[in-house]
Amino acid sequence: MINRRLLAQMEWPLLFITLAVALAGLANIYSSTFVQEIDIYNRQLQWLAVGLVFMAAAIAFDYTLLDRYGYFIYFLALGLLVWALVFGRTVAGTQRWISLGFVTFQPSEFTKLAVIVILARHFAARPARPGGLALRDLVFPALLIAVPFFLVAAQPDLGTALIFVLIFCSVVLVVKVRLKTAAGLLLAFAPLVPIAWGSLKGYQKARLLSFLDPSSDPLGSGYHLLQSKIAIGSGGFWGKGFTKGTQGKLMFLPEHHTDFIFSILAEEWGLAGSLTVMALFLSLILYGLHVARSSKDRFGFLLALGLSSLFFWHIVINLGMVSGLMPVVGVPLPFFSYGGSFLVTAFIGAGLLINIKMRRFIF
Repeated sequence: MINRRLLAQMEWPLLFITLAVALAGLANIYSSTFVQEIDIYNRQLQWLAVGLVFMAAAIAFDYTLLDRYGYFIYFLALGLLVWALVFGRTVAGTQRWISLGFVTFQPSEFTKLAVIVILARHFAARPARPGGLALRDLVFPALLIAVPFFLVAAQPDLGTALIFVLIFCSVVLVVKVRLKTAAGLLLAFAPLVPIAWGSLKGYQKARLLSFLDPSSDPLGSGYHLLQSKIAIGSGGFWGKGFTKGTQGKLMFLPEHHTDFIFSILAEEWGLAGSLTVMALFLSLILYGLHVARSSKDRFGFLLALGLSSLFFWHIVINLGMVSGLMPVVGVPLPFFSYGGSFLVTAFIGAGLLINIKMRRFIF
């Protein structure tokens, strides 16, 4: 439970930033869907309420319990991934969802948190090596990531699988690896690139290549990106105004309420609004790193670092996707993209960051 002493240590700026981004995202969802898809907004509003409850729960308990029950959380997440892969609901050719009748959720989103917890637990339990980690030190944590990676890639969900790898790399870089270990990893994974490429489906290859020249297939693999650029460019500096955008409402831009939601923001609020939201995102990441730095225990430090990297990579990849700087791999924008599973996951992540900061003087 939260007592007065802990409330005095509440990270109010981080809470304010989280709520500000979430409300801005909700308003953006409304603007992009109210003409023909208002049910999407209503569902997102309900998920936001659920997310706030989960964030409060993530703040209230002692986060060191995650260290104690790390493997239970990890294997529970793996079990849900297997369940989704075998018995899950198929939507648009992908088998990612578990339906409980009254609610449908995507376990791969919550697995991101489980991966962060298990990595933090693993590295926190081992003393730092003065010269950095050797290759043998990374074998077991790499296996911990490999299992959910392949389970999610089989759904298929390339974007989420990529996030697992990037979180792993972020944590490993901070705990430090030897230079020859890093070089050895690069050499070991280099032969796997053509194998991975050959295992991709045709539409996945087309998406990865279309960002190089989207105009080469303007009505196919390059269509999303071209329409996204039109939306962003038409916003100018000040934008067309709230609810005045046309790319999403007239259905020119596919996935305008999910992967390409930032394009709607740029169209209606222009460069000024885009920079404001980007500043909020930057503040969220910096506060996360501040929480990590101020943590008094190694598990809290690594947990906060992993959560910060989760937000960082989602934001960077999504903004890179919609602007044409990165391939379209289906990575949602935190608190903005429609989807209850990731919205709740993001709220839990923010709540855990607040939790870690509040309890920094207990150790």
